[in-house]
Amino acid sequence: MRQRIKRVPVAGPGLVQVTRYLRRHAFPGSQRYWERHYARGGTSGDGSQGARARFKAEVLNDFVARHQVESVVELGCGDGQQLSLAAYPRYLGLDVSPTVLRRAIDRFAGDPTKSFMSYTPGRFTDPARFVSADLAISLDVIYHLVEDDAYHLHLRDVFGAARRFVVLFTSDADSLATVERPAPHVRHRPVVRDVAARFPGWRLRERIPNRYPYRGNGTETSFADFFIYEVAARA
Repeated sequence: MRQRIKRVPVAGPGLVQVTRYLRRHAFPGSQRYWERHYARGGTSGDGSQGARARFKAEVLNDFVARHQVESVVELGCGDGQQLSLAAYPRYLGLDVSPTVLRRAIDRFAGDPTKSFMSYTPGRFTDPARFVSADLAISLDVIYHLVEDDAYHLHLRDVFGAARRFVVLFTSDADSLATVERPAPHVRHRPVVRDVAARFPGWRLRERIPNRYPYRGNGTETSFADFFIYEVAARA
């Protein structure tokens, strides 16, 4: 790689080719990035551990109990650390990473209330709604979907799987003072605006601010809030 860079002219087609090469190899795409991350022993991150995980579990468990939610489907279940704090009557977790899915399956092998399934956006369609639940959730996933098609397919599948409620734990670009992209695998989206435009049969019921918000100084780790949607009418 160093030798190739040395031979690149300051401008011109050679520079364009190397730029594309660097981008491709530095970040191979959301799905491949996370599979590689988990295959190397990575976890679902600090947000699924400690105080931040307990905060999310507190909000979700309270919501499930208050609204008598009987089933939950999660797109992007990760390694199951967050799920270990959940109190869901019935649960289905989907993920794009075979490695992390195997980890979650092993973790909950003795729990008959939890099921898991492989999920590949673009090779998943469910107009008959076999994959559905009272509540569909997406936690810390959306701002990791840097490709437009992956983002739009994820929203489609989350709202398509929900019968009553959708809970998104994500950033919203329109709400950030500065739209930051601190890492290649992070991209903030105007989620509230996009959901309103694409899913008119759903209304934003509540927004719950993060107890541990991102301050932009490197000391906090989450830019996500809870966005809770309720079905208003069948589109």
